[in-house]
Amino acid sequence: MKRALLSFLAIVAMAIFLNLLDFLPRRVTAPFLAEAASPELDVLKVEIEKLLKDMEAGAVLDKGWAAYRRGNYSTAYREWLPLAKRGNADAQFYIGAMHDEGIGVTQDSAEALKWWRLAAVQGNADAQINLGLKYEKGEGIRQDSAEALKWFRLAASQGIVRAQLKVAVIFLLGHIVPQDFSEALKWFRRAADQGNAFAQFSIGTLYGRGAGVPKDDTQTVKWYRLSADQGLAEAQYYLGIKYMAGEGAPQDHVLAHMWLNLAASRLPPGQGRDKAVEGRDLLSRGMTADQLAEAQRLAREWKPKSRSKLKKGE
Repeated sequence: MKRALLSFLAIVAMAIFLNLLDFLPRRVTAPFLAEAASPELDVLKVEIEKLLKDMEAGAVLDKGWAAYRRGNYSTAYREWLPLAKRGNADAQFYIGAMHDEGIGVTQDSAEALKWWRLAAVQGNADAQINLGLKYEKGEGIRQDSAEALKWFRLAASQGIVRAQLKVAVIFLLGHIVPQDFSEALKWFRRAADQGNAFAQFSIGTLYGRGAGVPKDDTQTVKWYRLSADQGLAEAQYYLGIKYMAGEGAPQDHVLAHMWLNLAASRLPPGQGRDKAVEGRDLLSRGMTADQLAEAQRLAREWKPKSRSKLKKGE
C-alpha cells in the first residue's frame, strides 16, 4: 500500500512538473527539454494524461453513483451520459441498464442494447453477459443463440462466473454447439475455482459419469463435498449416497446420515426430498444409538462454508 501511494505521488508530481514547463519561458525550459527529450518521456506523458482522464472519469462515476443511491436517478443519468458519449465503457453500461429497467428514463430496450453493445465491444464484461442474455432470450432483438454464446464466452474469459456457467451448460447440453463434455468441464472448473457450488457439483457429476474425464468416484466425492459444504442440497444428497455405498470414500453411515438429513431439510418438497428422507431412515434402522446421536449432532451443528474452494495442490 505504501509503495503504491509513493508511486502515485511520484506520478502526480511529474504531472505537475510537466504542466509547469508549459508556463515557464522558452529560454528557461529549452536546455532542459533538449536533454530530457526521449521516447520514455513521451510515453510517461501519455500515461500521465491517461491516468488523469481515468481519475476524472472515476470522479464522475462516483458522483453518479452517489445520486443513484439517493434515488436521484435523473441526476445520475445526467452525470453518466456525457461520460458515456465520450466512450467510457462503465458509464455506457450504466446508461444501458437505466434504459433497460426504465430507471430515471423511459424504458427503451433498443437504447439499452445500443449502449451495452458500445460497452461490450470495449470489453465491459457486465455489458457482454447482458448482451448475451438479450440474444439468448430474443428480448428487444432477434433471438440468436450463436451470438449469445459469443458474448457469454467473452465475459466468461474475463472471469464472470455467471457467464462461465452459461458457456459450460451450453456445451454440456449441446443445444447450440455439438455436445462437448471436455469443454463444459473446462468452464465449470473456472467457475468452481472461484467457489461456485453449482459448478463444483457439476464437476463431481461429470467425474461420476466419466463424461469428458475418466470415471473417478474419488474426484466425485471431493467435488461434491466442496459443493455440499456451501449448502447445495443436491450435492449433500449425492454425497450422502456416496458415503452410504462407500464409493469414492470409505463407507461411513454416520456421515451418510448427516448429509442425507441435511439434504432432506433443504430440498424442496417432492421426489428429491422424499428420496433423501427414505435413505436417511433406511440408514437409521441399521445404526446404533450412539451413531445416530453423533450423526444428528453433526447435522445440527453444521454450518455452510462461504465460497469453499480447493486448496493449492489439490
